[in-house]
Amino acid sequence: MPGFSSTSTKGLSSTDRVTVIGGSGFVGRHLVRLLAKSGADVRVGVRDVEAALFLKPYGDVGQIVPWQIDINDPAQVATAVHGANVVVNLVGILYERGLRTFERIHVHGSANVAKAAAEAGADRFLHMSALGADPGSLALYGRTKYAGEEAVKAVFPRATIFRPSVIFGPEDNFFNMFAGMMRVLPALPVMGAPLMPKVSLGGADGFGIDWFGDGGCKFQPVYVGDVAQAMFDSISRPETCGETYELGGPQVYSFKELMELILRVTERKRLLLPMPLIVASFEALLLQFLPKPLLTPDQVALMKRDNVLSEDAQGLTALDLQPTPAEAVLPTYLHRFRTPVRSKAHG
Repeated sequence: MPGFSSTSTKGLSSTDRVTVIGGSGFVGRHLVRLLAKSGADVRVGVRDVEAALFLKPYGDVGQIVPWQIDINDPAQVATAVHGANVVVNLVGILYERGLRTFERIHVHGSANVAKAAAEAGADRFLHMSALGADPGSLALYGRTKYAGEEAVKAVFPRATIFRPSVIFGPEDNFFNMFAGMMRVLPALPVMGAPLMPKVSLGGADGFGIDWFGDGGCKFQPVYVGDVAQAMFDSISRPETCGETYELGGPQVYSFKELMELILRVTERKRLLLPMPLIVASFEALLLQFLPKPLLTPDQVALMKRDNVLSEDAQGLTALDLQPTPAEAVLPTYLHRFRTPVRSKAHG
């Protein structure tokens, strides 16, 4: 799979122990595989040990050990990181449910892991944040992601922080979700389309109505294998200590371009429906109550700013990695959403 294999395992060996909190998730499973390949012992802090057993075959017998923890229980976190010389925190949530709030998970939970890593004498601490992390973000998600970074740096100043854009890969929640919607809906939304369409009354193109403007919200999707590789490679690079890296792919897409890309890859035809963010906000008021929300008001607020790399940001190239194009990977896992080809009956 593009961007997945490791080309460097220096800095880790069978004498090293790495604790990955949230290691059974989307990014975690890719990182755990790389760590196991390097020879390190890997302890994976998870809420559900049985659900994380799929990780064990990634390494030798006993090399990967799922470890049950509650990120908001300092004693459990301390036990999970005990003896580790590298600690990685990948825990994050996209929506709130009950006690699993942004504040508890992104801020207090991250602080617990960083403090435990410092007290355990870990050499390195890697922290997964998000590209929308900003104290001035319109979304609570973005504000708490930034507050989490600050809480981490307060107790582990040499932490390396990663801010990925939307992450794509076989298990992603973005492309898979919209491709799944395409199976049952006649149209796909274009989030961030203008509230008032632009009407053209003459000129070379004659009369026309532009419903989509510049295509809505902007994203710079990054391949999950590149994110895992960046985190893995940083462990053996002392110059990454205390640095922040923004991770994005080689191309910026508007929301409309992403929907068109899904349609091309799946070889389907669907209408594109302009969805101004104010309209999306009203829909999110209902959709947020689904068991796994398709959209929340906070996610709509997050889309009011483009999710692209800063001009002066350090990215994948600063780690000597070339970002993988979405077009090279999407066909490998979205093919199942194509219209089945029915064979002709033979008499």
